[in-house]
Amino acid sequence: MERSPSQSPQQPASPSPSAAGASPASGGATPVRAVVSYDERLSAPWHWWLYCLLLGMAAALVVYPFGVLPMLGGLVLGGALSAIVVSSYGSARIRVAGDALLAGEARVPVRALGESEVLDPAEARAWRSHKADPRAFMLLRAYAPRALRVEVVDPQDPTPYLYLSTREPERLAAAIEAARPAAR
Repeated sequence: MERSPSQSPQQPASPSPSAAGASPASGGATPVRAVVSYDERLSAPWHWWLYCLLLGMAAALVVYPFGVLPMLGGLVLGGALSAIVVSSYGSARIRVAGDALLAGEARVPVRALGESEVLDPAEARAWRSHKADPRAFMLLRAYAPRALRVEVVDPQDPTPYLYLSTREPERLAAAIEAARPAAR
């Protein structure tokens, strides 16, 4: 499994001149983007944003004895900091683009993936607790009760499987299967 934190999943790889479509009128190459067959952002539930407001109010109450201005500063600062945390936690994405699966910071070629198993909430809980392998790549989100477990069949990779929290595991498994012919 390739992990490249320096290259974000949104940045397309620079195409070769033969892969890029060149327009004679423009005199340059236009980059070709991989076809995205599945794209899910694991955004935080709406009620978590209410918790941000409540944390801001709690911070305001903590500094209330110091006056109105510190109280307003506590409200804004406490709410903003908690919103930043919720936003960053809810920014994880799962994508199947071209012949690769992009999950969080991981980029895995589809040819290195084996069987997919859709996990219901009870089975997902088991695979993230007592059945979990410490070598596995796990993209966990507590608010997504279902998951997809995908075997890694690359002999060079010590990762036995990918555990991906997702709201639509059937669609993700179908997108991985659909990307297999393009990967060969």
